[in-house]
Amino acid sequence: MPMPTPPPPTLTRHLRITGRVQGVGFRWSLAQEALRLGVTGWVRNRQDGSVEAVAQGPAAAVLALIEWARHGPRLARVDGVTVEDVPAERFAGFAQRETV
Repeated sequence: MPMPTPPPPTLTRHLRITGRVQGVGFRWSLAQEALRLGVTGWVRNRQDGSVEAVAQGPAAAVLALIEWARHGPRLARVDGVTVEDVPAERFAGFAQRETV
């Protein structure tokens, strides 16, 4: 009997994106890209002008979302993306949260 294929490794990453990333549809676009990739988590604006997100899913999908965040939507200007490992959580879908 063949061994079952193990599920792909899951990553959970915290992102902080800086630059001209508010008022340009960044949160909405990141949420749409996450859903397209099958990534769960959330995204929100920060009062300091940055965007913060937590992304969880198959490693390749999370890494693809991080790469997308390095340029963002057409009107954005991304100056930097910091990425940190965070503990896994349970997310239902990908949410746009209120500014903090």
